[in-house]
Formats: sequence, structure tokens, C-alpha cells
Amino acid sequence: MLWPAALAPVAQLDRVSVFETEGWEFKPLRARHFTAIAARFPGRRAALTSPALVASFARLAQGAPVQGLMRTYLSFETPIADIDARLDELRALTAKGDSPAIDEEIARLEAKAAKTLAELYAALTPWQKTQVARVQGRPHFNDYVKGLIEDFTPLAGDRKFAEDAAIVGGLGRFRGRPICLIGHEKGDDTASRLKHNFGMARPEGYRKAARLMELADRFELPVVSLVDTAGAWPGVDAEERGQAEAIARATDVSLSLGTPNVAVVVGEGGSGGALAIAACNKVLMLEHSIYTVASPEAAASILWRDSSRAQDAATSMKITAQDLLKFGIIDAIVPEPVGGAHRDPEAAVEATGRAVAAALDQLSNMSREALRDARAQKFLAMGRKL
Repeated sequence: MLWPAALAPVAQLDRVSVFETEGWEFKPLRARHFTAIAARFPGRRAALTSPALVASFARLAQGAPVQGLMRTYLSFETPIADIDARLDELRALTAKGDSPAIDEEIARLEAKAAKTLAELYAALTPWQKTQVARVQGRPHFNDYVKGLIEDFTPLAGDRKFAEDAAIVGGLGRFRGRPICLIGHEKGDDTASRLKHNFGMARPEGYRKAARLMELADRFELPVVSLVDTAGAWPGVDAEERGQAEAIARATDVSLSLGTPNVAVVVGEGGSGGALAIAACNKVLMLEHSIYTVASPEAAASILWRDSSRAQDAATSMKITAQDLLKFGIIDAIVPEPVGGAHRDPEAAVEATGRAVAAALDQLSNMSREALRDARAQKFLAMGRKL
């Protein structure tokens, strides 16, 4: 779901008023939007009249769908965007008839795009990894359930106050093995994001997680946690209902389990909101995910009173999977498809499944006491050897 780089600045300036949208999913544009965009942003008329874009709008005017207009690029992906724009232009020409010379150029540019993408993602900075971890299109909890879990039965409520949709949990079969699955769900569009509160749980969410972990312990089921949250919900209502106590309680239950538990940071792992379900025997991270005590923006505001220094904070805090593996905070890194999990969600889900299965196999023969002791030693050792 990518779209030409020429439109990226426009979308950043005004996503809603220019485009017809449903949540954050862009519907196909029609030719009349070109006039609206050009009139609204006269200073960008030159960018908006690139040959590839004009050709795309011409085809739209005739009612033809243009896949190139459904693309998104992160700010550092400009080289890829430029190549893809050229490819769209050449493909528009080949649609009029066969041309061996153009076909050869397309093949060359496709190979160049693949190489450029691989080189770009092999050298991402911590801030760029933060952008990738947050990007629209990364697989979320529901995607992992669909791709990895059979007979999933969601369980709701904390039996004390209410249901919290930011944390989803239930029972199911993972590769034939019954497990308890818990995780954050951010949502995919406006409606689902509001429903799940952008993955930021209130106290009832963490109390539900603790309840499900205790249920799994009672029936000797492994627990798998999928972490993807910017942090716990910081609202007044959450504080009134004991947010800190709920997070501490969930963390304590996770550390006390007599069954194997494995956590995977699949996007953002933010603060205690992540740790509450990630105090596990094995902690894994996707290659371009982040795990941090505070978001880079929050840390920059605290340290320098300037949230615009988020890039400096991201570098200083060592929040990437590669840094955390070196420091012994996590146990393994799950490789992502070239260009990030959002470019091939199915492959990312499958790779995560293989990593979780391997981790559970390593823990399956350990006794209850051995699991508790190993978990305690793992966390007590953090920070003692750098």
C-alpha cells in the first residue's frame, strides 16, 4: 500500500481534508482530487505535476485503478520512492504495448529497488527503527492469531471492573499445543484504534492479563505474550482505578508462573505497559521493533525539555533489538522481511511463529521451580554485566 513520493508532503500537511479516507486506509483517488490538491497547495504544484503522477491521474480519469497511488513511504525511504515512481511511469507505458527495451529497464530498476531497500534497512538508525516499529501495516495481535493460532477463544473482563480491549487474551492451539495467548492490540483503522485505545491499556486490562496468566498456570498451559504498546494509558480514570498497582500485580504474576512463558515485542514495547506481560522466561524482539522505558519523545521532553530531540533520545537510550540483545535484556531477535514486517506481514508472522515454537521447545522439559528460578535469575542479572 504505497503511493508516490510526490504526494507524501501533501499527505503530511493535510491527510483528511485532501483525501477521502476511512480511518487511515486511503481509498482510491479520483481525477477531481488533483485540482483540489493543486489549489490547496500551490507551492507544491511542481511536485504534483511529475510525469508519473500526471499519467496516474489521466488513467484515474478514465476509471482505471492505479495501485501506485496506494503506497506510503517513511521519511528516510525517499530513494525507494523515487525508483518506484519511475517504475510506475514505465509500467504505464508498457500498458500501451510491448516494448522489450522498457521491459529491460523495468527489470533493472526492480533489481535496483530491491538492493537499495536491503541496504537501507541494513543500516537503520534507532530513530528510523522507531518509525518502522510504528508504521501502519505491521501485523498486530489479530494478525498473529489468524496466522498462528487455531481454535482461539477470547476471554474478556477482569472480574473486578470491566473489559479492556487494549489487551486481548484467550486460549487456543499453537502448532497443536494448547496455550494462553495475551497481547496488545492497537487496531488497524480509526474505529478499531478507538475501540482498542491505540493499544494503551487501563488497569482492568492488566488485571485481565493477570487473571488469564493465573488460569494458564492452574491448567499448566504455556503463556505467549505479544507486546505492542506505546505504554499504559496515562489518563485520570486509569490512575483513579490503580494503574500502577495493576501493572505491578501483572508483572508479579508473570514472574511467578510455574509454566513456560515467552514474550515477543512485535512493534513498540513501551515502559511498564509492556513489561507487565513481558516478564517472561524468553523475551524475543522483531528485528525492527523497539523496547524502551519511555518513548523517545517523552524522554527528550524529560531530559532536555524539547520533544524535537527525540532522535537523540532514541540513540542514547539503546532501544533497538540489536542493542538490547548485546546487553542481555532480550534473548533473541526475530528477523523481519527485507523492508520491514509491514512489507510482508505473512512472512513476519510465520517467522515469529518459528521463533516462539523454538523458545517453547527449550522450556518444555523444565520443572515449575526451575522455570521460576531461571526467570528470576534472568531479570536479577540485568544491568550487572554491561
